[in-house]
Amino acid sequence: MFTGLVLGQGRLSCQPIDGNSVSLTVTPEFDWGEELVLGESVAVSGVCLTVETISGPGFTAFASRETLGKTTLGQVKKVNLERALKLTDRLGGHLVSGHVDGCGRVKSITSSGSGLSLVFSLPRDLEILVVPKGSVTVDGVSLTVNTVKGGVFAVQTIPATLARTTLADLTVGQEVNLETDLLGKYVQKLLNHRASKGITWERLAEQGF
Repeated sequence: MFTGLVLGQGRLSCQPIDGNSVSLTVTPEFDWGEELVLGESVAVSGVCLTVETISGPGFTAFASRETLGKTTLGQVKKVNLERALKLTDRLGGHLVSGHVDGCGRVKSITSSGSGLSLVFSLPRDLEILVVPKGSVTVDGVSLTVNTVKGGVFAVQTIPATLARTTLADLTVGQEVNLETDLLGKYVQKLLNHRASKGITWERLAEQGF
């Protein structure tokens, strides 16, 4: 699990291994603070990867062709990095699994005070899971949704976020990794199950739920 509070940026390079997998080399541009451990999880622009080998401050991880096809990892050179959450850590962002739900595109970038107002498109099936004042992860960065309507949503970024992440380098039309709020997915599944079984809230109340 992650929080969407990015530690810093890094460089990414890809090396094909065979027809189904790729070796990813990640080189951070900051100090981890604590040395990496083999087998630990690192979010790379929102994608949870397992550390396979360690070389200095950098590491390699394996990704399938399917992962590259569903995320932006095969397209970008700079990435946002976050280590997995410890149970004793503060939850400053929101609960992030590192399992990307889909890709969106940058629709507009507007200066807003000392920050930026960013508007992204999102797949129609994800729109129900993105709500105003809720949380969304864009390229591994936890952000608060300002508005969402018609297949697009808007967020506001602050200078600290822009300085630490790749969001300041985004361009209109660029693809980004999106992960919707984890809790919302479980609520949606419960509601879909309830509707498919014809279960009403009154029936659930009678059963003590």
